[in-house]
Amino acid sequence: MPPKGRIIWVAGPAVRADGMMGAKMYETVYVGEERLIGEIIKLTGDIAFIQVYENTSGLKPGEPVIATGLPLSVALGPGMIGSVYDGVQRPLDRIAEVSRSGFIRRGIQVDPLPRDKKWRFTPTVKKGDEVGPNDIIGTVKETPLIETRIMVPPDTKPGKITDIAGEGEYTIEDVIATVETKEGRTELKLYHRWPVRRARPFKSRLNPEVPLITGQRVIDTFFPMAKGGTGCIPGAFGTGKTVTLHQLAKWSDAKVIFHIGCGERGNEESEVLTKFPELTDPATGRPLMERTVLIANTSNMPVAAREASIYTGVTMAEFYRDMGYDVLLVADSTSRWAEALREISGRLEEMPAEEGYPSYLASRLAEFYERAGRVNTLGNPPRVGSVTLVGAVSPPGGDFTEPVTTHTMRFIRTFWALDANLAYTRHYPAINWITSYSAYVETVSKWWHSDVSQEWLELRHEAYRLLQREEELLEIVRLLGPEALPDEEKLILDVARMIREGYLQQSAYDEVDAYCPPSKQVKLLRLFVKFHKLAEEALRRGVQLSSIRTLPIIPRMIRAKYEVRNDALHEIDELERSIEESFKKLATEAPVSA
Repeated sequence: MPPKGRIIWVAGPAVRADGMMGAKMYETVYVGEERLIGEIIKLTGDIAFIQVYENTSGLKPGEPVIATGLPLSVALGPGMIGSVYDGVQRPLDRIAEVSRSGFIRRGIQVDPLPRDKKWRFTPTVKKGDEVGPNDIIGTVKETPLIETRIMVPPDTKPGKITDIAGEGEYTIEDVIATVETKEGRTELKLYHRWPVRRARPFKSRLNPEVPLITGQRVIDTFFPMAKGGTGCIPGAFGTGKTVTLHQLAKWSDAKVIFHIGCGERGNEESEVLTKFPELTDPATGRPLMERTVLIANTSNMPVAAREASIYTGVTMAEFYRDMGYDVLLVADSTSRWAEALREISGRLEEMPAEEGYPSYLASRLAEFYERAGRVNTLGNPPRVGSVTLVGAVSPPGGDFTEPVTTHTMRFIRTFWALDANLAYTRHYPAINWITSYSAYVETVSKWWHSDVSQEWLELRHEAYRLLQREEELLEIVRLLGPEALPDEEKLILDVARMIREGYLQQSAYDEVDAYCPPSKQVKLLRLFVKFHKLAEEALRRGVQLSSIRTLPIIPRMIRAKYEVRNDALHEIDELERSIEESFKKLATEAPVSA
């Protein structure tokens, strides 16, 4: 019998209850007469400290606290795709129907998956088959883009199928299979529950060798992300974090997208909720929501639910990973999530660490990012799936030395640093190519060399070398002026500017430039690297820098990113031949050097 206690102390979202002997850590409880959802986060004797996921206004000592005996869990099954949830997997559209207003009423209990909707189930096993954890027993076509594979729950013992439903339509509560195990008979339904704070098991972890193609040149070429990798996008207000995350969600080649809005302003989150249903999946032309799940937890919602939201999201993402899908989860922003940790920690009167954050901030961030990975999943048939985690960080005043950013950098391998100065000069994406980095460059180069071009890594290194050299030369220019540089170094400044304008800058709103396929990225980069090589040779032969600067091919190279359509890449090859012809013509006109 789960324990039943009573409230003895209330401080915002934190509640203390006595009489809770026998309760467990992270157990879900119902708090007060209105049965508000809460979770035990600290136990001292028979006193439980509870974080409540709803507004606690009006709660008073003496009200009951009822333990459920179960940890905070999510329901995993058909019906999640296209949904908009709050931080504890309550669908906001159904909450609106129940509350009959635009506001969320306290104590509302809503099923996370529709109980009455029927799904067409197609079995893939038969009576007498042996099954084990995560084995696929059937499929449900959830949306035109996603086939949900019905799996044996990971904590189920191996056994034999004694009964399996035939092809037909079933609700999620209907029993579709029965498994006879050593411990007895287990009934399987179209869904199962899983604790959010416990990672779903897998067979083995794979090396991050396959890139997550996003179509954003500065990301794919200079700071690539691998499937199953981890990354963060830190930046001050107005630097383009949200638009960059939208671009990742729309254009990346992940199969399932999760967007978690944890603690963002209501107007920004409402823009996400209105824009995403309007977006079209570029690969199929279908609505993007047919492979997307949104978790919305705005800054005016209870902070405790904000803390739970990223665990809710990553647990659902692991469910689709176990089916064999590549999943991208973006969290906007982990700074607001950390602020929720700080507020709850303060209510519990814990000793604060730097800037008031709890001392366990780093370990909680590690817990989240550790759940990324590309894995061989448990179960049959064998399959490979991945969860890629990208968190936005909102450091106050753009200070990357604050605790959330510095701790996040310890656990991620791709760092896309947004620069306010670039954003103010209308350079988007405003990813600073000097302070950003990716640890996946060497590992994903095998894929680029085998699937796109053997030149990719060499071109990337040469272009990046020019950008780094530009940064050094600009310091000299600031001190001594441009005339202090020889022509070879002035040429580096010119070519680096061309790379910045013609390659790194990319418009999210241009029909052609919004997405750049890998083959086009390599061809465009080759233009600028070849131009620099030929220009260097021309300078050595005595051609004047002023003649090179006035070549009419230069503006055509810069405009190629949006003038050459993605299905007409032969035009870039023609442009490359034009560059060679331009320099041949210069060579015949140049005076012979002594």
